[in-house]
Amino acid sequence: MTYKYAAGDGAPTTNMPPTQKPSFGSNTLVTVDIVVLVVYFLLVLAVGFLSMWRTKRSTVDGYFLAGKSMTWWPVGASLFASNIGSGHFIGLAGSGAAAGIGAIAYEWNGMFMVLLLGWLFLPIYISSGVTTMPEYLQKRFGGRRTQLFIAVLSLFIYIFTKISVDMYAGAVFIQLALKWNIYLAVVLLLAVTALYTVAGGLAAVIYTDAAQTAIMLAGALTLMGFSFAEVGGWDALMEGYFTAIPSVRVPNSTCGIPRDDSFHIFRDPVNSDLPWPGVIVGMSIPSMWYWCSDQVIVQRSLAAKTLTHAKGGSLLAAYLKVLPFFAIMLPGMISRILYTDEVACADPDLCKQICGNSVGCSDIAYAKLVMELLPAGLRGLMMAVMIAALMSSLTSIFNSSSTIFTMDLWKSFRSHASEWELMIVGRVFVLVLVAVSVLWIPVVQASQGGQLFIYIQSISTYLQPPVSIIFLMGCFWKRTNEKGAFWGLAIGLTVGCIRMFLDFIYPAPLCFEEDDRPSVLKYVHYLYFSMLLSFITLGVVVVVSLATEEPSPEQISRLTWFTRFDPVKPKEQVIPVEQRHTGGDAESRNGQAGHQRRDSASSASSAPSQSRFISAIYWLCGMERRREADSNTVTPPAPEQIICTLDEKPNLRHLVNSNLIICLSVTVFIIGYWA
Repeated sequence: MTYKYAAGDGAPTTNMPPTQKPSFGSNTLVTVDIVVLVVYFLLVLAVGFLSMWRTKRSTVDGYFLAGKSMTWWPVGASLFASNIGSGHFIGLAGSGAAAGIGAIAYEWNGMFMVLLLGWLFLPIYISSGVTTMPEYLQKRFGGRRTQLFIAVLSLFIYIFTKISVDMYAGAVFIQLALKWNIYLAVVLLLAVTALYTVAGGLAAVIYTDAAQTAIMLAGALTLMGFSFAEVGGWDALMEGYFTAIPSVRVPNSTCGIPRDDSFHIFRDPVNSDLPWPGVIVGMSIPSMWYWCSDQVIVQRSLAAKTLTHAKGGSLLAAYLKVLPFFAIMLPGMISRILYTDEVACADPDLCKQICGNSVGCSDIAYAKLVMELLPAGLRGLMMAVMIAALMSSLTSIFNSSSTIFTMDLWKSFRSHASEWELMIVGRVFVLVLVAVSVLWIPVVQASQGGQLFIYIQSISTYLQPPVSIIFLMGCFWKRTNEKGAFWGLAIGLTVGCIRMFLDFIYPAPLCFEEDDRPSVLKYVHYLYFSMLLSFITLGVVVVVSLATEEPSPEQISRLTWFTRFDPVKPKEQVIPVEQRHTGGDAESRNGQAGHQRRDSASSASSAPSQSRFISAIYWLCGMERRREADSNTVTPPAPEQIICTLDEKPNLRHLVNSNLIICLSVTVFIIGYWA
């Protein structure tokens, strides 16, 4: 997360000419670092492939929801790893170097929201028995247009914001440490990532996320220790940050001068970079979309074996989110103190020499610490940390995007698709995403972390609030209907896109430039706009829903907070698509089953002679026993009824509820202390 510099007056002149190009990344990885990296890659691949045997990968639930068998600790670790991508290490540390601790509000706001997911939203999703979030909207409101709208929007956000930002951030480290060509480095990473994502499904992604969480925390906390030792401790950080002013800067401007409110989260409501009313309300609404209705996050919780385990995963993720402040943001601020002229450079020409970005070089803060401060071996560990962060976020996006495309878009146009076909489509779409990611590299490289990276949070506030409101109203207001949801979403996204395009047409001025943007950009902060956009969407949803027909009781059964305990209707116990294919009475189905078994046996005996290569591919993807004749077999309904239960063991429920109170108290304390 990177934020715009405050605008000021003054001509773009410098106090003194740059006499020498500062050395950035003078150290490179040595043999021991490369060994650490190789061990890391072998560990990740081992965990990924071993996790394949822990679930049945040849079914929809097995591949997309890990068989709904995950316990609380891998769920919580995967939630954390999916959220903390390489963009966090680059952007959060860079924001700390540039503007103080304000951006940590996004992390601590997320602590509330992930708990909101476990206790309020997840019981509704589990009782509805859905696999994807667009599928929930289709069940809740009926029709297809809202489902397709959300599915396409989600894929757009994943491909053009999340993947691009994480790949840019990873490229900063890769180019710095290995001096590799960016295409070679990213293609290699994507190849390893896609390998276990395609082969293992969500189970492989979750277990590798758990391993990568341990690696990330170990490396980040190690660097934090080295950073504080180098700067001289906490008091030296508090004092040194305000004196970390670069020697070359634009006179009569705010360029290069630390903010007076650098160590405060709640800042001036009018003139600051993060006004406190916007932090409380405007930040919470898009955060609710991310934590409570985004497929990447919710899919991990849906993979939990029970609601109690899902709540435990939310608690673990919330506790872990305390750490980025100490392990990422504060080291970024220390980097400004230690390498002021480079990290905090304030002259565009000099910044261009240092990091290739005339806007500023705060994004190199974390990479600078790693390459200059750590000894050999630990540099390799931190390189592994960055790659772990990149790969964990990419695997999450790949798997969730594949789920949305397969279950919401593909099934919408091929309603009779067999399970075999869905498995093939899901895996192929991961490969398509990899190709799109590679093609997107030139755009990311051209931006050099400029507008695309700076505006990533504001883009979220323009696209996510309408979606948050739709899910909020659908889950907690029974009167919301399809027309209200669709038109609220359509009008809200239209208004948000207009503001987003204006933001790109009129970028924020640099610290020495006059702000001559239109008033809606100059005076309406994007967090305030998030609040305005939410109220507009809410108003449209309420007015249109009240003016049109009320949803029937069947349409909201087990799909809202107030109806989540409704009895399961008999029709939910039928598997409609495949059973229509089998047709006829029980005797004919038994006859077909006999033919299928004979056909399967004959195809199994002939498969090796036909193609050993194809058989190996099937084995790798967990589909070696899936023959064409098996594609129409009926999945027994019993497991679905067990999975959809909201029952919790009393002792475990009391335990997680007690931890909820403790976690909320910790969150309120740390926010209040730094407010």
